[in-house]
Amino acid sequence: MTDTCSVTAPQGFRAQGVAAGIKSTGNRDLALVVNEGPHPVSAGVFTSNRVVAAPVTLTRAHLSRATLRAIVLNSGGANACTGQPGAEDAHTTASYVGQVLGLDPTEVGVCSTGMIGTRLPMEALIAGIDTAAATLESSAEAGFNAADAIRTTDTVAKTYEYLDPAGWSIGGMAKGAGMLAPGLATMLCVLTTDAILPAESATEILAEAVRTTFNRTDSDGCMSTNDSVILLASGASGVRVDAGVFTESLRDACGALAKQLIADAEGASHDIEIVVTNASDEKAGEAVARAVARSNLFKTAVFGNDPNWGRILSEVGTVPVDVAPYDPDHVNVSINGVMVCRGGGLGEPRELVDMTGRDVRIVIDLGAGNTEVTLWTNDLTHDYVHENSAYSS
Repeated sequence: MTDTCSVTAPQGFRAQGVAAGIKSTGNRDLALVVNEGPHPVSAGVFTSNRVVAAPVTLTRAHLSRATLRAIVLNSGGANACTGQPGAEDAHTTASYVGQVLGLDPTEVGVCSTGMIGTRLPMEALIAGIDTAAATLESSAEAGFNAADAIRTTDTVAKTYEYLDPAGWSIGGMAKGAGMLAPGLATMLCVLTTDAILPAESATEILAEAVRTTFNRTDSDGCMSTNDSVILLASGASGVRVDAGVFTESLRDACGALAKQLIADAEGASHDIEIVVTNASDEKAGEAVARAVARSNLFKTAVFGNDPNWGRILSEVGTVPVDVAPYDPDHVNVSINGVMVCRGGGLGEPRELVDMTGRDVRIVIDLGAGNTEVTLWTNDLTHDYVHENSAYSS
């Protein structure tokens, strides 16, 4: 257990996580988050994968028609690539939650995570909804239970809470340890706040917070079919917050959860922060950072504590000049504070670099402008290969 409230930290929310029997392990596998506030607002961003899960399709449609008052999430099955039967299962789930809570089905969002290509055990899922709805609480324990219930290969639950001195707060929970690559979102996440938010700008606020956090979390370059980030505002604090102020606080929340995802990435032994400085613009900096983050040669070098800066520089060179203009002879690369590459050539001796700790910081100075971009990734290990080679067996 933990004292962290997660999604129940803000006023106006109740939640619960239960073991419905979707997972064969008997662990918690179904979560319910309910917004009971006086000024409900909702927003969502989702995967851009063209192969998209039924729950994402349904929740997108509901968001376009109504304000979400409840989110039901399950682990143990993605309900992706399940055809019309899967779509009907998602609709049945939303309808049943609506029936139990006295909501219209369009006020319910559905999120699923787990194996692609398998139907959900609907009888167990429906029973789990009954149990969760009957035990909804605003307690820290209930918030933790909900965060715990959405884990798949995650070793720990990811939670967040922030109380602003002005009297409003943000809570959050997320899951994700693999298939972490951006496409508007990178995993399942529910964010809650008791601030009063304008409905017309909620999606824009959420998208901006996600853009520089979850969208710059790139563990393995693999995009899920189910990625969803949902924001629910209750307005229960009675405090109206400036949009700019709230955006930055929400960005902090998303960033904290994104770093928790990287810290728990499948099999990882190093958390890697890639900072591109002096880029011509944000697009250029992000393209360079992502090219390095997705290099298996680079990631395996970090796993071996090898400051092989040549693997970094060669990936920088793969980015087209029209995307990231820079002079290769002006590029500097530092690893954990040691400039191992200076002016596109030899820098300080690589033997000075200590990579034995968990954290690795790569700084790539392009010398082409004044924009800085940060992206988070992790190393590639034997354990990652083992875990994903045996995932469905």
